[in-house]
Amino acid sequence: MKIKKVCHCFGAGEFFGLCEPVKDNDIVIAADGGLETLKKCGITPHFVIGDFDSLGSVPEGGNVQLLPCEKDTTDMFEAAALGVKQGCGTIHLYGGTGGRLDHTLANIQLLKYFSEKGVPTFLHGDGFSVTAVTDGGISLSGKKGGYVSVFALSDKCEGVTLRNLKYELENHTLTNSFPLGVSNEFTEKEAEISVKKGTLAVYYTKGTD
Repeated sequence: MKIKKVCHCFGAGEFFGLCEPVKDNDIVIAADGGLETLKKCGITPHFVIGDFDSLGSVPEGGNVQLLPCEKDTTDMFEAAALGVKQGCGTIHLYGGTGGRLDHTLANIQLLKYFSEKGVPTFLHGDGFSVTAVTDGGISLSGKKGGYVSVFALSDKCEGVTLRNLKYELENHTLTNSFPLGVSNEFTEKEAEISVKKGTLAVYYTKGTD
């Protein structure tokens, strides 16, 4: 079976390090000001995309895609969509948290959008990551002391099961109006998180113990 490529998208926000090394077959995309982060890291992007309001000027090069300033999507969304078009099956987003809260929320909605299209997408911040799970499950490894929180991104998420965490759930329904799943904790075992119907946001830290 052919393994799909991984896409690493870099936005204009603060960069806290890679979650995994960029491999030769991976695709790297700079979203607007994310190009400056890549330059500091010594990484050459395969594509540069955006309206370049953050960067302040349109960079030169044949791999540059200029977007209009007035549009219905964000530069980060367009970068992720470009990664999918390039055949990537997993998306990692950097420089997409902190700063303006509205952009962070937009990136969490982006996680839901691509999860519902079958593309696992991860948003990485300062010591934490967020992903979305739709009608399925995910296994996460973290050290004891690391936190895990789950939130309903759909109106309701049915059949939510949490195993090998400090607080477990079995076939529970979560809604997007009550934060029952906040502030759980890793144990020594690999955590298993699943939902039968709906899309969950999963926030997690690795822990230091």
